[in-house]
Amino acid sequence: MKNQYFFTTRTFMFSILAAIMLVFANSCSTSDLEEEITISKEESKNVTQRAITSFYDDLVLRWAPVHHQDVDNSGCGSMNGRGDYITAINFDNDWVSTNNWNNIEPSRGFTPTAHCYYSVVETSTHYFILYAFYHPRDWANVCFFGIDYHENDLEGQLTIVKKSSANNGYGEFQGMVTVAHSDFYSFTPSGSPLQGNNENIDGTVSYENYNNEQHPVTAQESKGHGLKAWPSYSIIGDGIKYYPSLSIAEAPANNDDRNVKYKLVNIFEANGFWARRFNTAFLSNTKSFPSTKGSGSANTPWNWDDGNDNPAAGELATDPAKLVEDYFKNLGSFSRTYLLNPYQNIN
Repeated sequence: MKNQYFFTTRTFMFSILAAIMLVFANSCSTSDLEEEITISKEESKNVTQRAITSFYDDLVLRWAPVHHQDVDNSGCGSMNGRGDYITAINFDNDWVSTNNWNNIEPSRGFTPTAHCYYSVVETSTHYFILYAFYHPRDWANVCFFGIDYHENDLEGQLTIVKKSSANNGYGEFQGMVTVAHSDFYSFTPSGSPLQGNNENIDGTVSYENYNNEQHPVTAQESKGHGLKAWPSYSIIGDGIKYYPSLSIAEAPANNDDRNVKYKLVNIFEANGFWARRFNTAFLSNTKSFPSTKGSGSANTPWNWDDGNDNPAAGELATDPAKLVEDYFKNLGSFSRTYLLNPYQNIN
């Protein structure tokens, strides 16, 4: 009798529960359920995207250079050394390139906090990381009309990383190609398999330990700001030593500050460098900076060019695998098929 009572009670409870579920199901339309499924899929996609983005950020930070900047505190355009500080392209809180020469003057009230612009291009075998440093002035000792100085300056490097499990999955640094004015220079670290192909190897990359990791070391000259692997360029007297960060942008305390953090900024961030390339107040032809001073002009990475090599203008950024295959041999397994190349939509 007890078992029969239990069975009857349980059956009654299940009937009540089934009725409640039926009422709930009838109150939820098909579109409601579809919306919940869609939100779930979108959230999953967002989580995956955040994980991917975090990896690329960490990859860029892992191989970002410890950067030496020579400083000259005399001559036209130097502003007692301030003319050699690296900073953000929009340090003056606008994206107008024809006021940067004047706005970097101390009297204008803008602080030259250090920034470095980067992009990542990826194949199945390699990462190609571009780093670019901006100066409001490319200046000279004497400012006469016709002398090659100009407003805005942007020079940098392409870093070549072979994919592997080494360095906590961030691969093996194998070499770099740097930009010094209208010429490119090739550098490899000791132990790299890369050899010169259609271009010679110009020197050896040195490392410096930073946050318990070995980082390549680069340097820029004063005034014209050509960039090479240190010590092909080096600090002569006064100079700034910059260290990479994903979040901190510092300004030098003086012309001989040897511990300043620069902030890494994605070229493709929303409303950033790449997104504003059609703004004629910022870039004159989507690929170069206008100038109201001197002669000449600075180029964007997608227009950097070595005048006497095989790759076309801009391919250091837009087709780095092609350029690397031309510059180096003994690459081992090497793919030119891109898994990630944000420059492909350049037009």
